[in-house]
Amino acid sequence: MAVTERGVTFGYGDLVVDYRGIPVMQENGCPVILDVTHSLQQPNQAAGVTGGRPELIETIARAGVAVGADGIFIETHQNPNIAKSDGANMLILDRLPELLRHLTHIRMVVTKF
Repeated sequence: MAVTERGVTFGYGDLVVDYRGIPVMQENGCPVILDVTHSLQQPNQAAGVTGGRPELIETIARAGVAVGADGIFIETHQNPNIAKSDGANMLILDRLPELLRHLTHIRMVVTKF
């Protein structure tokens, strides 16, 4: 069993991750998975579709790994513009390997402390 941090809405069109919650959730003995792309959704947009902030995927992922998230979840697609769901907050698939290398380096540094 694991728990997932997916962000919380505060009424201004964005989901926000409170990184303080990750170690608090871990106190229950469950791994915590950070849903990076969901936490960048912008629900209830005027256009009637969910928006997103994919340019912040690496920022959110880095912060989550740095505070000790046990895993990450990232939606990817070769062309997010034609994805059937959640394309507005997806990572372009070609960018995934480099992001995972960065996150692996961060995890290695964090676990040394």
